[in-house]
Amino acid sequence: MEPESLGAYLRTRRDRVTPADVGLRTYGTARRVSGLRREELAQLAGVSVGYYIRLEQGQAGTASQQVLDSLARVLRLDPTETAHLHNLARRPVTSRLVRPPAEHPHARVLALLDSLGESTPTVLLGRRGDVLAWNRTGHALVAEHVDFDAPRDPARRPSMPRMFFLDPLNRDLHRNWAELARIHVAYLRLTAGRHPTDALLAELVGELAMRSRDFAALWAAGDVADCTVGTMRLRHPTVGGVSVDYQVWLQPDSPDHRLEVYTPNDSASADALRLLSGQVTGR
Repeated sequence: MEPESLGAYLRTRRDRVTPADVGLRTYGTARRVSGLRREELAQLAGVSVGYYIRLEQGQAGTASQQVLDSLARVLRLDPTETAHLHNLARRPVTSRLVRPPAEHPHARVLALLDSLGESTPTVLLGRRGDVLAWNRTGHALVAEHVDFDAPRDPARRPSMPRMFFLDPLNRDLHRNWAELARIHVAYLRLTAGRHPTDALLAELVGELAMRSRDFAALWAAGDVADCTVGTMRLRHPTVGGVSVDYQVWLQPDSPDHRLEVYTPNDSASADALRLLSGQVTGR
């Protein structure tokens, strides 16, 4: 799948904003679009209509930071969405996809993972959501049906996005699957904006769009979000109902890698995690 363009993103965001959202009065006139017209957005952002149309068509060259911030203001973008807008604007139109080398977890991150022990489920994720490492409790919590040693081989690494959208067992695990699915796709889009030449990332998005109607619909919506904290409500096949919060620890030595740590939300979930930890450690 081709990387997302600035014009495509502007169109999806423009469709999301109604005239009433920005204080425009339509006087009951019939409209062919539910969102803002190009002319309305251009006027509100303080740019010429012709220039804005060329932006959407990818013919205006590099937009200035001032213009992008003005568009973001009218489109009511949050800071993450605004950062994505700037990322797309910086991408050369003629950039070519490149296959990046295999990712490897940094030794300091692995030391941190090891220091957490088995009482706290933890998973280390790469740029595209591949599992680079996990402790046994993290593995048992989110993907116990997958080979524990698979992350050690780049060719066999479990892909969280693929499991989430293509693996029925993984889908059945999550009671709040629809909520988490939106977050998965929105973060994947943010990552694609940061790394527009990553051929493996483009292939992942294309594969999921072809094989999962849910993914394709969410991707078409154009939403962007970071993924740093949240809640997972699980129906675990071994320990039953579990509610955990996840929090992401970013890694200075490898900024594309994310250490995802899971903590229980209630006493029953804490007991379930202790039971899971005891099972994987034989205690």
